[in-house]
Amino acid sequence: MAARATWKGYLKVSLVNIPIKVFPATESSGTLSFNQLHNTCQTRIQQKRWCPTCNTEVANTDIVKGYEFEKGRWVIMAEEDIDKVRPSSTRVIDLVQFDDVGALDPMYVDRTYYLAPDGQVAADAFGVMREGMKGKIGVGKLALYGREYLVAVKPHAKGIVMYTLHHAAEIRGMEGIEELAAVPDKVRPQEVQLAKQVIATFEKKLDLSDYRDEYREGLQKIIDAKIAGEDVVAPAVEMPPKVVNLMEALKRSLDSASAAKKSSAKADLPKKVTVARAEPKRKRA
Repeated sequence: MAARATWKGYLKVSLVNIPIKVFPATESSGTLSFNQLHNTCQTRIQQKRWCPTCNTEVANTDIVKGYEFEKGRWVIMAEEDIDKVRPSSTRVIDLVQFDDVGALDPMYVDRTYYLAPDGQVAADAFGVMREGMKGKIGVGKLALYGREYLVAVKPHAKGIVMYTLHHAAEIRGMEGIEELAAVPDKVRPQEVQLAKQVIATFEKKLDLSDYRDEYREGLQKIIDAKIAGEDVVAPAVEMPPKVVNLMEALKRSLDSASAAKKSSAKADLPKKVTVARAEPKRKRA
């Protein structure tokens, strides 16, 4: 089934405008969703807007937006007030800066989309711009659906990938995490060396397709079993032991990883096949 574009627009770099289509790069359909039910009759629960002061249900027409500027004091914002700063939906991804592709911190990434050319004429310019951006990432803004997004784009395979980004003000700093104060500035070099050796035993080329959502699969098995009227016994969960001696734990980890590698290597060796020799025919007397 062909992918469907969620919206169309333009990729703008200086005076170059390329008609594009935008496709979601991720999907949430793999996540199992649950509804809240009344345990007595298994009816779905309704969410009602309730005013505790008036002790009554509030209709949508009686709800307004309020900003709390002091404790218990609000300023009311009407739609007309919001429209005064609401950007027009120009559907233009306006790139205003480029940097090396590694300059973008993954913490800022919110959602991911694919960009593709809209039409054959756009395909030629799209291909040229994609090649010209290799090794770089472009940052700009996109006004869409009544709000402004900070975005970044970079080449990806035959297309271009676009990230919507968090603004710097949305990223929380680590200064408020008091527990980090206990982390020492200097550590023992011998322990660091052992830690590097343990990590090295797990190094291999990253391929995220090797990983499955085992939690979702487990939930699906339980759901299927309940539908079939079967019982599912959960396996016992063992808590990991507390690390008392870090050096000893690192050494045991290294020995365990080495033993696992040797066992895996032996299992991969081709098994020796023994061919029975045919006995020579006896001569008749």
